[in-house]
Amino acid sequence: MTQRGTRPTLEEVAARAGVGRGTVSRVVNGSPRVSERARQAVLKAIDELGYVPNRAARTLVTRRTDTVALVVAESDQRLFGEPYFAGIIRGISNGLGDTGLQLLLALARSPAEYARLEHYLTTQHVDGVLLTSLHAEDPLPAKLEANGVPTVLGGRPPGLSPVSYVDVDNRLGAREAVGHLIAGGRRRIATIAGPQDMGVGIDRLAGYREALGEAGLPEYVAFGDFGEATGIAAAERLLAGEPAVDAVFAASDPMALGTLRVLRRLGRRVPDDVAVIGFDDSAAAPLADPPLSSVHQSPEEMGVAMARLLVSRIRGEAVADPVVIMRPHLVLRESA
Repeated sequence: MTQRGTRPTLEEVAARAGVGRGTVSRVVNGSPRVSERARQAVLKAIDELGYVPNRAARTLVTRRTDTVALVVAESDQRLFGEPYFAGIIRGISNGLGDTGLQLLLALARSPAEYARLEHYLTTQHVDGVLLTSLHAEDPLPAKLEANGVPTVLGGRPPGLSPVSYVDVDNRLGAREAVGHLIAGGRRRIATIAGPQDMGVGIDRLAGYREALGEAGLPEYVAFGDFGEATGIAAAERLLAGEPAVDAVFAASDPMALGTLRVLRRLGRRVPDDVAVIGFDDSAAAPLADPPLSSVHQSPEEMGVAMARLLVSRIRGEAVADPVVIMRPHLVLRESA
């Protein structure tokens, strides 16, 4: 029993739980090398005594900060306006839920902010890093790994061979979407592709081109940044240049929703005159007018997988497959 006004110690927790000091330390540090019975006894003693680990001392001894960072290299508008990012964050949070690790969200909205993050993201501040929405040949993942910071990426970055990442088979998803349009008799199929300095943008455009190439059909390509505003602008350019377009595959749901707006304004019927398919199967897709057909992916499942991979790497556990590729599928609604 501790004296009133004093903090309970690790030894007191061990005595109350009937285990050794080392067992308590392993439970507090999240080590898997503890039996479930001992872990429950320690947790019960911690609760009864009101034990609070000395985090500063733990950091010195274990060289752990109990913090992981999620770095998003996008603007506030995209981060908070597009459902993909909310899903990723929810998934990561769920994946870290029972690990004792805290999630730090770091935005890199400018080169200066990115440079500051490079200096901050060390083992003194974080145990590991999650990166999503990477552009071009980003040097940060390799720098982090070289500095001993375990890193997991959301999406395959172009020009890099990262140690560990989670992605959707974007090429396959695009092929299935365009294949459905071809099977439905569409012959002038346009795409609004994503940025070509991102793996997701490259792969979805490649899937579109593969499907059209196999069918011997012409390409009609415009580009956006995955946001609705650029979808509107790209759809306007496509339809002005090629009014006979009879289908549009947009590389994101926001761009597809922008396309629906343009078609409505032009008096083009969907899907009678122009069929539309997006990519995301976001919550907005079934609420669109008409409800939007879309390639389903689950950002939450991606986030969970990213978190679990990172936790395994932080703990030094063997990772059977450091690269996780999830299979998408086409969800058909009234727009196509």
